[in-house]
Amino acid sequence: MNTIDRLQRKKIHIESYGCTYNHADGERLIRILTNQDCVLVPPEEAEVVIINTCTVVGATERRMIRRMMHFRDKEVVVTGCMPLVQMGAINMVCTPQVIYPDQIAERSPYPGAITHDATGVVQVARGCPGRCSYCITRLARGPLKSYRQDDVIRTIRALTERGAKEIQLTGQDVSAWGRDIGQSLPDLMQEISEIPGSFYVRVGMMNPATVIGILDDLIDAFADEKFFRFIHIPVQSGSDAVLERMKRGYSAEDFTGIVDAFRERYPEIRLSTDFIVGFPGEDDEEFQKSVGILHRTRPTKVNITRYSERPLTESPAWKDVPEYVKKRRSRELNQHADRLYDDAYNRLIGREIPFVVTEERVRGTVTVRDPSYHNIVIRETLPRGSEGRAVITENRRYYLIAKRTECGSSGF
Repeated sequence: MNTIDRLQRKKIHIESYGCTYNHADGERLIRILTNQDCVLVPPEEAEVVIINTCTVVGATERRMIRRMMHFRDKEVVVTGCMPLVQMGAINMVCTPQVIYPDQIAERSPYPGAITHDATGVVQVARGCPGRCSYCITRLARGPLKSYRQDDVIRTIRALTERGAKEIQLTGQDVSAWGRDIGQSLPDLMQEISEIPGSFYVRVGMMNPATVIGILDDLIDAFADEKFFRFIHIPVQSGSDAVLERMKRGYSAEDFTGIVDAFRERYPEIRLSTDFIVGFPGEDDEEFQKSVGILHRTRPTKVNITRYSERPLTESPAWKDVPEYVKKRRSRELNQHADRLYDDAYNRLIGREIPFVVTEERVRGTVTVRDPSYHNIVIRETLPRGSEGRAVITENRRYYLIAKRTECGSSGF
C-alpha cells in the first residue's frame, strides 16, 4: 500500500513551497486526500504533516529541512522535488513517508487545480529539454513530458466552468511544450483561444533556447485577447561566456532579439526576467554585462538569485565567487531594477485600464490585473473574477494603486 492509500480519514496539514507547478501539485494532492475523507486542519491539530518541497537553491533546501525538523513529533510525509534527488539529506533529519509527484499525477484526472477562487493553474508539461549546468530541478523532474493537448484543453474547460477567470499555464519550460509529441506551444495557444467563455491566460516561464525556434508563430499566438500581454523569459546573465558555462543554449543577443520582436508587435507587452549573480567564474566585466542587458530590455519584474551550489550538478566543480561579492552584485542589480520599475510605473499614473479581479490578499482590497498583467491593488471589496475599469493613481514600485471608475465589461 502506497502512502496516498494509507492517508484515509486523517487530519492533515499541507505546506507547499517553490514554483507555481509545485503549488498546483499541492492542490491536486489536497483534492485527492479530501476525496479519501481527510480533513485539512491547522498544523497543531494535524495527525499528518505533508511538506511539498522545493530545492532549487541552497536557502530553500535549508528551509525545507527546518520545516521537517519542526514537525518531528508528528507523522511527516514529503513530496515535491526534494525526495526525487535528495532523499539522503532528508533521512539525516527524519524518516518520512514519501509521495512522489508521479503518484499525484496518476490519481488526478486533470493536470491542473484552482489555487484561488478565480485562478486556475494548468500544468502543460513536466521536465525540460535543457541541460543547465547548475539546475537540480531538471534532475528531479526529468526530461520533457508534455501533457496531451486534449487533456490541457479539457482541464482549462473544467477550471473555467468552476469559475476561474485567470488561467496560468505552468511547467519547467512552457515554450518547450509539444516538442516531444510533434506539436508546439503556438498550436496549443490557438486551441485555447477557441475555448468559449470570458477568461484570461498567463503563459508561464519560457526558456529563450526553446522560444527561438517558434518565435514568429508564438508572437502571432499572443494576438488573441484571451492572452495577457506578459512574457516571463529568464536571461540569467548578460554575458555570453557565463551563459555558455551555464549551458543555457542561447546568447545574450538571442534574448534581446526575442524581446525586441515581441515589443515590435506589442509595444505594451510586459517583460519579466531572471538573473543569477555570482555564477562560478563570473568577473566584474561579466556582471556588468548583466547590468547592461537589464537596462537594454527594461523588464518590470526581475527575479535575482545569488548562485548556490546544488548537489548532482556540474557547476560545483568550478571555482565559486565569494559570498560577499554575490551579495554586493545582487544588491546592485536590484537597485538598477528598482529604478526601472519607478520609471515605467510613474509613466502609468493617470492611465485608465481595464481590469479583472484575481485575488483578495488583504481584507478590504483586491488584486487586479490589466491586459499587461500589472500587479494592481484596488482598495475595495470586489468579487473575484469581476471586471471593470480603473485609473492608476499611485506607484508603489512593486505594485500599483488604482481607483475603480466602473464595473461590468472591462473592454480587455
